[in-house]
Amino acid sequence: MTDVYTLGEPLGVVSSGRVRHESEARLDVCGPEFTLAVALARLGHRSAYLGKVGDDELGARALTVLKGEGVDVRDMRVSEGLRTGLILRETRIGREPRATQYRAGSAGSRLAPGNVPIDRIAAAKMLHVTGLTAGLGRDAREAVRVAVNAARNAEVMISFAVEYVPELWASVREAEEVLGELACRSHLLFLRQDELDLVKPALTPEREVVVDRGAKGASVRADRMRYDVPGWQVPVVDTSGAGEAFTAGYISAALDGLIPQERLHRGALLSAAAVTSASDWQGLPTRSDLT
Repeated sequence: MTDVYTLGEPLGVVSSGRVRHESEARLDVCGPEFTLAVALARLGHRSAYLGKVGDDELGARALTVLKGEGVDVRDMRVSEGLRTGLILRETRIGREPRATQYRAGSAGSRLAPGNVPIDRIAAAKMLHVTGLTAGLGRDAREAVRVAVNAARNAEVMISFAVEYVPELWASVREAEEVLGELACRSHLLFLRQDELDLVKPALTPEREVVVDRGAKGASVRADRMRYDVPGWQVPVVDTSGAGEAFTAGYISAALDGLIPQERLHRGALLSAAAVTSASDWQGLPTRSDLT
């Protein structure tokens, strides 16, 4: 049985300083569901990933990483003639990092409802989806909905991370409608402090809601109680993969049957590991590192 099934878009990522002046850059692969699948596999959980990559070097690199990390990729697809999406991240001193998306028409954005394996999701312990994948286009959005329907019909727990990226949506209203719908259908909801207003209808006492406050820490409301964990106390190299790492740590602890405070602690541990590395996922711990 798969512990966590997830679907999304694997991406290449180029990180640098101010691009117009820099002569050096760092190449990696990433994606919120990508990072989560790798993080869970490193902690000994059985994670499966559905996505599409192009028949290019970035796609080959993404597949190589997933396979090497022990992620189940039997549902991955390589799309001939299409390119793998790319993100350009610029880090400038004294300013928030800036990410430019190059994913219009990418292989990953062509994820479609017909690609979703209903039986595989029905046999998993948990389905994890994100609003980022739902924002890639109509087909990808319907693929997420099909996956959620499959999980609900099979009584599989659904985890949803809002992951709001404004440039992927036609309007805030559209984002509110789709993200709110998915949030209301989830059992476990992850979001940032600035995303609370997007999914207000889902913020009910019955739902387990985890709020990532970045360097200020995180909180969870579960069983009508609130629990908090403080922020990072580590040297920060890059915060890009912190949220996904936190989500993976929290889900890992939930799968292990730990209580909410312990789930927060493991989430914070993985988040701290992520920010101390230049990569979203390369610095994440293994199960033996937790002891």
